[in-house]
Amino acid sequence: HVQLVESGGGAAQAGGSLRLSCDASKPLRSVCMAWFRQLPGKEREGVAALYTGTGATTLDDSVKGRFTISRDSAKNTLYLQLNSLKPDDTSMYYCAADLKWGASSCHTGRSFAFWGQGTQVTVS
Repeated sequence: HVQLVESGGGAAQAGGSLRLSCDASKPLRSVCMAWFRQLPGKEREGVAALYTGTGATTLDDSVKGRFTISRDSAKNTLYLQLNSLKPDDTSMYYCAADLKWGASSCHTGRSFAFWGQGTQVTVS
């Protein structure tokens, strides 16, 4: 079982930046991790995924060139750097993890067993 705790959300102006963090309760070796976002009443949207064993990443088209996913293995932390923020980026952002998916199958279209509680990002 993995516990995930997100932080770093808040209010930002359009064009600004935020960095979200996801702290895991245990080492993130060979784990598929991802960021999702969801507005109330809307479908959850995948943002980015990272396989911790290799550092390989995938980004959804809507955030390519603006967001970056990364990890600090020593701190058991996953990050999402949000740059050039737009009002449409306003959402609750969730971190997720799963041990089933390997490097070639780690992306936001997969199911994830472990989820954090979310951190709110509001862009105006």
